[in-house]
Amino acid sequence: MAQSDRGRIELFYDFFSEDNIANTAETRQLGPFIVGGQGSAEVDAGVPSISGVLSGAGRITTTNEDNHTTLVGTNIAFDVGLMGPLVAEARVQLDNLDTKEVFFGFTDIDPNTLSIETDVMTGGTATLTLTASDICGFFLSAELTDDEDWHMVYNGGTTTGETTSTSVDADDDAVAGEWQVLRLEIDTNGTARWYIDGVLKQTKTGAASTSVNMALILGVEAKGAAIENLDVDYLLVQANRDWTV
Repeated sequence: MAQSDRGRIELFYDFFSEDNIANTAETRQLGPFIVGGQGSAEVDAGVPSISGVLSGAGRITTTNEDNHTTLVGTNIAFDVGLMGPLVAEARVQLDNLDTKEVFFGFTDIDPNTLSIETDVMTGGTATLTLTASDICGFFLSAELTDDEDWHMVYNGGTTTGETTSTSVDADDDAVAGEWQVLRLEIDTNGTARWYIDGVLKQTKTGAASTSVNMALILGVEAKGAAIENLDVDYLLVQANRDWTV
């Protein structure tokens, strides 16, 4: 296949526009990304803009129903072996650390009606349950004992996914009302690196499959009867173009 100088894909959004809370389409566009997730089509879910943030920011907002997720991401479109290195980066903050789960990274689950707990993974005390066959990203859960810490999770590569949360915690807590930059890099051989605020927190050989197609998601899920929020300043994904198609 003939190639050109357009071989690098970059999707970036700064959240100056918004996805209206009352938008009940099951999946809708937000810049180059999509808004989806189980429950995202309800009238109290969406990604409104946050007033007063000069550089633009959005508030990913769930319904008040258990296991409902709202996410911003892509359709299944990335293959590590064909398109790596993959890069995903987001600047995020939480208004509180209670009754929610957050996932940021890649998974092989279609994002349209994705529930983090039902389809991707969940946590309880010190155990991670890796439901999806392919996961690579950051995870935070109020149901873990270390409930404010980011966890650097993976499954589907040549290295078996870790299910003990203490083995993959970043020792870098999210703090309510404070921004953090989360960055994930995955090489063509499946080696992944996790960074928080520019500091390398983990490198794992064989963390990701080199042949499974995956989607990028940044999502928050309610773990009870309260509306949950995840603020995002920007979202970035980079990959090489697959010239074999």
